[in-house]
Amino acid sequence: MNKLGFGFLRLPSAGSDIDYEKVSEMTDVFLERGGRYFDTCYTYLSGKSEEAVKRCLSTRKDRDSFELCDKIPGYMCGSRADFDRYFSEEAARCKVEYFDVLMLHWLNGENYEKAERLGQFEELEKKKRDGYALRTGFSYHDSAALLDRILTEHPEIDVVQIQLNYLDWESAGIQSRLCYETIVRHGMSVIVMEPLKGGTLSVLPKAAEKLLREARPDMSPSEWGLRFAMSPPAVETVLSGMNALSQVEENTKDMTEVTEEDLGILSEVSGIITGNTAVPCTGCRYCESHCPNDIAIPDYFRMYNELKRYPSEDWKILPSMQSLSVLRGAPSDCVACGECARHCPQGIDIPAVLRKIAEETEGR
Repeated sequence: MNKLGFGFLRLPSAGSDIDYEKVSEMTDVFLERGGRYFDTCYTYLSGKSEEAVKRCLSTRKDRDSFELCDKIPGYMCGSRADFDRYFSEEAARCKVEYFDVLMLHWLNGENYEKAERLGQFEELEKKKRDGYALRTGFSYHDSAALLDRILTEHPEIDVVQIQLNYLDWESAGIQSRLCYETIVRHGMSVIVMEPLKGGTLSVLPKAAEKLLREARPDMSPSEWGLRFAMSPPAVETVLSGMNALSQVEENTKDMTEVTEEDLGILSEVSGIITGNTAVPCTGCRYCESHCPNDIAIPDYFRMYNELKRYPSEDWKILPSMQSLSVLRGAPSDCVACGECARHCPQGIDIPAVLRKIAEETEGR
């Protein structure tokens, strides 16, 4: 079993730009090992993700050798005509004539209301009728109840992309299991994003990793996470935002479905991780692009989590935070405008967390 898709969100960099040569190499290996599905979005990496699709995939490979999903930023549209404008720009950036899957990006309550008002589902269907999209769907960040309403009102949709991993499976906020079951009930397919929660499930607290190693010594934490996400039968693709060739090689190997015993172990691991994670950030950086003071929010969250897990290493972590504040805004520079929190798929109260980080770290 392997349902891996290549997400073009966390690509390797070369200085301030993407390392296109490395991405091309990773793309080649992914295809050679049987992968086909690639995922991008208008906003990913400020448009450079779609540029990477063009440079590393569409201009180098036959169109029938891969499947490509792109997403329209419906929340950025001011009129119905904007849908066509964004679609044309995406197709040009990716240098393709059609998308195998065309989605609305990031539906939640607010964005769904706008999508309805501007007829964006009708525009999706028009693209499918005209041959510019083979299937349609949306990526989703909200409750299972709202998802049920959307799918009831739009049964024409083919696939839904949701956050699904063993840490969020029973989460009251993310509702991975409830959303998955809602999609299944409506007879649609599931695309999984964040199977490793932005790398959180790849680098575990020592006690959690010890449990996994004792159960399966030859299996990495990443493989455990991917196996869990690939095991539900309605899941057709599990996206991984890979940034190294070694990740492609590891993630494309054949995997076994999780067993009942595995699920019990992962439940214990989840408890350990939850107790050792101060901020459930996945590093998507949606918040960062909306910060008026250019605060490197995900980087501070990552270092703060490390500080909480390994307090004895504060002598290494705190100087790194100080150096970052010289180059970018400091946590105390947050003006609490709330734009970051409004764009956070994880629902984190980012201004409150930044305030807490500033109180606990600045001046130490």
